[in-house]
Amino acid sequence: MTVSQVEVRGAVSSRELVKVYGSGPTAVRALDGVSVQFRAGEFTAIMGPSGSGKSTLLHCLAGLDRADSGTVHIGSAELTSLNDTRLTRLRRDKIGFVFQSFNLLPTLSAEDNILLALRLAGREVDRAWFATIVDLLGLRDRLRHKPSELSGGQQQRVACARALVGRPDVVFADEPTGNLDSRTGAGVLDFLRTSVRELGQTVVMVTHDPIAASYAGRVVLLADGRMVGEIYDPTPESVLSVLSRLGA
Repeated sequence: MTVSQVEVRGAVSSRELVKVYGSGPTAVRALDGVSVQFRAGEFTAIMGPSGSGKSTLLHCLAGLDRADSGTVHIGSAELTSLNDTRLTRLRRDKIGFVFQSFNLLPTLSAEDNILLALRLAGREVDRAWFATIVDLLGLRDRLRHKPSELSGGQQQRVACARALVGRPDVVFADEPTGNLDSRTGAGVLDFLRTSVRELGQTVVMVTHDPIAASYAGRVVLLADGRMVGEIYDPTPESVLSVLSRLGA
């Protein structure tokens, strides 16, 4: 059953999503009618060969880029119908982001980086929730440190805390372990998985790494801008096998 055949009940969904870059004979159809649903409380990875459209899909789902046609829903809100002001508010209140580059402000402490978005929005900080996130990530003794005083893994954990502290409907992660060594990356992935299992978070992650994808409960596969399959309960071996057939 496709997304277009059912009422949208997931945390995130798209219907017939199309995104084209350029025009004329050089136009690139990055997304070619993608319909997919990501259910609440699940950890899903998006994978595919280079140029398959996986990052474009993530950016359209997260409201960072606008599709040329089709629709995107975050819960009951349709992103594609929102003006820029309402879209910015929705991203602020409903979405968390974790990127490959940590995007921390160098002059602020770890705690201030975590809480910056809430403070800019004038939202009250839930100190009990903040403590839960900080302790789960092992950041309690690093809160007063600036990014330059933290390792890459610690900086990414600060970024994870920032993404979660506002209790978003969904966290989007774009290659969150791309700048980390394997051991440090495993710690970040383990936290994302734990946030789903223990905190009920919804996580949608783009990755090129079969090991990283194996932390998810489901892998969505793209090729040439189209959804071409899914893997449930993935292992590095099962992911690598399918990617090999897709030409990744």
